[in-house]
Amino acid sequence: MKILRNAFKAYDIRGKVPEELNEEMAYRLGRAYVDIFKAKQVAVGHDIRLSGPALRDALVTGLTEAGCNVIDIGMCGTEQIYFATAHLKLDGGIMITASHNPQEYNGMKLVRSEAKPISSDSGLKDLEEAVINGEFTTRGSIPGQVSYYDIMPEYIEHLLTFIDINTLRPLKVVVNAGNGGAGKVIDAIVEYLPFEFIKINHNPDGSFPNGIPNPLLVENREATSKVVKETGADIGIAWDGDFDRCFLFDENGDFIEGYYLVGFLATAFIRRNPGARIIHDPRLTWNTIELVTQAGGVPIQNKTGHAFMKERMRQEGAVYGGEMSAHHYFKDFAYCDSGMIPWLLVLEIMSLEGKALSVLMKERTACFPVSGEINSHVEDQVAAIKRIEDIYIPSAVSVEYIDGLSVEFENWRFNVRMSNTEPVLRLNVESRCDVELMKQKTNELLKLINS
Repeated sequence: MKILRNAFKAYDIRGKVPEELNEEMAYRLGRAYVDIFKAKQVAVGHDIRLSGPALRDALVTGLTEAGCNVIDIGMCGTEQIYFATAHLKLDGGIMITASHNPQEYNGMKLVRSEAKPISSDSGLKDLEEAVINGEFTTRGSIPGQVSYYDIMPEYIEHLLTFIDINTLRPLKVVVNAGNGGAGKVIDAIVEYLPFEFIKINHNPDGSFPNGIPNPLLVENREATSKVVKETGADIGIAWDGDFDRCFLFDENGDFIEGYYLVGFLATAFIRRNPGARIIHDPRLTWNTIELVTQAGGVPIQNKTGHAFMKERMRQEGAVYGGEMSAHHYFKDFAYCDSGMIPWLLVLEIMSLEGKALSVLMKERTACFPVSGEINSHVEDQVAAIKRIEDIYIPSAVSVEYIDGLSVEFENWRFNVRMSNTEPVLRLNVESRCDVELMKQKTNELLKLINS
């Protein structure tokens, strides 16, 4: 089949199967990976998508023909590949996943040794050229071997090191795996925790009978919210398909914006690590900066994107990093993102504080109301940003271009940035204790963007 560049993105590989991503590409990717990274042992896994096993088989053939040994951890989540790569001290890892993309998609996330990400700045471009051209130099005189490894017990043991089980109270927890892979982890961890788990859409099913697991979409939140309210649960948790992100609902069934969790979790880490450095993204910042500073930590702003966040965390020795998009990164998890560690930490804090999640979040949401990320389809994105610059920059208190355009005023600020993959502008607005001002400025900017 024709090998296309369409599937190669800035941070990963992602495309429709088989039009943009197919078994020949997966085979070539395996060959190219060994060529470029000289890998001897690589972890491989796949999410629940129906096209995963065939892509896995082709990828493994490419890796082993090049003389690389494969540790196959089977159906898993992205963070389990990260963990396996670092924990087993392998040369790299490849996760076959399309996360929250539609059913006809699949993709790959790739890491090097120590679970360091491979992006367009660190080898993905070289892989792209090798895959497209089909030219490889490495072929093992002895083919690599495939072994199967159950990483779950060691992974669960490591997750539990982030909390003190003895502090936990018997809370009622709704968990919505969205028919993705998170259900397997819940089943494995349940025996260690005192919680009552209420499971919905729990079993892995790549046909996605209840829709694509993407809780960022408002229409996908109702299932979790409804069950929380019906059962009187203390919290609701929903994941995307490869569960590298989790999304929380309070006891009223209200969705908690990921932004507020960044400052919330940062404060918890600073208590344990006085003076700790915390990495955060530029889209929404005031709440995080205030909480980290008040706790005695050091807030450090960094460009959005997992490769950029992980690199900066390593540079700074940061204990934690968070993005408003629900990606949370942990030094003691090989600086990688996890969708399991955040909810464990939140439940521990709820147990220690003896307070409902809505109470813990209420003050911060009132102090810094936000628009949530709003996507607008705009063909000429550059022209739209120029219109915004012309109107807002002259009276701004500060202007930054760390990631898109961030403009700050005394009582409100916004960030607008272009998507890497589609003709979309992403807008985030926040204010200081003024919901109406936030709404007014959001509408004002949206009219300008779409004019």
